[in-house]
Amino acid sequence: MHVYRREKYLAHIRSFYHDEGLIKVITGVRRCGKSCLMLSIADELRESGVPDENIVFIDLDARGNRKVKDPDALEDLIDRSTPPDAQGTKYLFIDEIQNVDGFERLINGYRTDGSWSIFITGSNSYLLSGELATHLTGRYLEFEVFTLDFAEYLGMKRHLGKEVSQNLSQEFTEYLRLGGFPKAVEYDSETDKRAYVQGVVAEIFEKDVQRSNKIKNVSVFNAVRDYLINNFGATTSLKNLLEHFNEVEKVPIKRETLNRYIQILVDAKIVYRCQRFDMKSRKSLTRDEKYYLSDLGFYFAMNTDARINYGPVLENVAYQYLRSMRYMVSVGRIGSLECDFVARRAFGDYFYIQVAMTIADRATEDREYRPFEKIRDSYPRYLFTLDPLLQRRDGVRHLNLMEFIADGGDLIGTG
Repeated sequence: MHVYRREKYLAHIRSFYHDEGLIKVITGVRRCGKSCLMLSIADELRESGVPDENIVFIDLDARGNRKVKDPDALEDLIDRSTPPDAQGTKYLFIDEIQNVDGFERLINGYRTDGSWSIFITGSNSYLLSGELATHLTGRYLEFEVFTLDFAEYLGMKRHLGKEVSQNLSQEFTEYLRLGGFPKAVEYDSETDKRAYVQGVVAEIFEKDVQRSNKIKNVSVFNAVRDYLINNFGATTSLKNLLEHFNEVEKVPIKRETLNRYIQILVDAKIVYRCQRFDMKSRKSLTRDEKYYLSDLGFYFAMNTDARINYGPVLENVAYQYLRSMRYMVSVGRIGSLECDFVARRAFGDYFYIQVAMTIADRATEDREYRPFEKIRDSYPRYLFTLDPLLQRRDGVRHLNLMEFIADGGDLIGTG
């Protein structure tokens, strides 16, 4: 059976399938579906007439390739995997390439040789720092992949032949509590799903955090990790975090160490840093940031409390979805008021967004609309809730977040 095809990512990559001059770098948190995306690309190439011998697929996490740790061993593996009778453009796919130290020069060598269209994946941001950026500036394109959004979650269930409830809210609640790691959808029981997600979380911390970073004080790092995961969506600053650890939790930590530990979590794509954006000056502000999870599974896998705090959870879902739709997302500030998100595309318009579970209560409605009233430009304003009945007020587009994502909605073109 073919893998589930994630069209919104394939649509962005297709134009570059046959480009020999650009290395296609697919990034994302471990187990988000990068390997399956590459398999989908290979399937589409075959369907377009590319012969099997021209497609070379190497998984460096596979048991037989675990000893491939240096460029010479990787080069030997590529050469052994390439049929001698392959003619024309060859398509090279390498999964989890960060397992090979110093792979950058070798991959660039295949690119400059010509007749190779190259796709590589990696589970963390180290892939795009240091050597790769130095040697390949302007010669690669990054395609960031996220775990399943709600529409993809439903699509994957159907692809696997699993029953999808007619009650969309029931499906959405399950999605919120278990997150969007693709393989978790294969399991039927909640216990099995949760066990799988806990295993993924443990694997990420082992392979992408501890193995890649020399963390001297693991207990302090774990305290920082647990705090950010448990307080996703909350306004934080380095100053407040330092005070919390040193004075409240009595965990001694220096500013530079705290900064480094946070960056490790960001580089492993466990959390995303969402900076504050001043809507008057149009400038990003480095203080009072928010952190969102790459997948809600991180929170529920590490906590026994299964209750959903809908405020930050819905914000996280909206943030992740907007990022997956290639929007740059910031926390908006106008005076003393906060707008949950300012979304924009490169060289494009701004979109102002508020997210709440409900505005059934008039006081809540007024609070959510208040930041919009301070905005003086005419860029679109959106209020996302889970309300079945939608409000019409002050030109704001009130939409049901669950239905919006289930329909694959986009801010552009939404009336």
